[in-house]
Amino acid sequence: MAHPFLFALSMAVSAFLSTPAAADETRDWTLTVETGPVWLSRNDVQIPNDSSGDRFDLLKLTGQGADPYLRVHLAYQLSDKHSVSLLYAPLRTYGHGELPDDVRFAGETFEAGSSVKGVYKFNTYRLGWRYHWPEHGDWKLSAGATLLVRDANVRLSQGTTSADDPDLGVVPLLSFQARRTLAQRWALEFDVEGLGAPQGRAIDAAVAVTYQLSRQLEGRLGYRTLEGGADNDSVYTFAWAHYGLLGLSYRF
Repeated sequence: MAHPFLFALSMAVSAFLSTPAAADETRDWTLTVETGPVWLSRNDVQIPNDSSGDRFDLLKLTGQGADPYLRVHLAYQLSDKHSVSLLYAPLRTYGHGELPDDVRFAGETFEAGSSVKGVYKFNTYRLGWRYHWPEHGDWKLSAGATLLVRDANVRLSQGTTSADDPDLGVVPLLSFQARRTLAQRWALEFDVEGLGAPQGRAIDAAVAVTYQLSRQLEGRLGYRTLEGGADNDSVYTFAWAHYGLLGLSYRF
């Protein structure tokens, strides 16, 4: 369901990027591919979020990991001060286990003491814009806003009984990045996107050491964390994921 929306976004971005540029504008693409292990320290679920549903720990079924992950980020520098970007960040874990108690979930009951398969999906597609301040000494700072399309689902299966609760939504986020040059080729980078409200929150933050391998290629090593969820009349879902970050950025 997210693909038509993403197609519309990509068409709008393409039209915007095709606008003729002033002669003094810097126009650069940067493709970043990030991978490594991901594990979860929390994944609490209750659907529906009322007396007809039971809260349970999904990690009892899926385990904590670690599992491999992949994120792809494409950024375009419109000028010295403005850039836009697209990010594809899928996250999916699954496994089998036993629930300590009977669980009522999405209209079905799953019994304790018998194997249950659990699937957790939280894929995001993001369109971002950032304003870049002029460099100040060894520092580079930028801030902006992101439109996140969330394609999430929790699914339980036991024998012939199965239930899930797919969720497709759009969430606005704020973003900030700080980068400090440490040496001729080395830098330290902090990047965060997030926003919170009484009904839920989303925080995606990373810290990484980067090394300039060549004029166009940069490697990075660090840690990322993704935390958040929703607490409303229909769902209660909160998860906390941790990533061992290994990436390459190619500028062209």
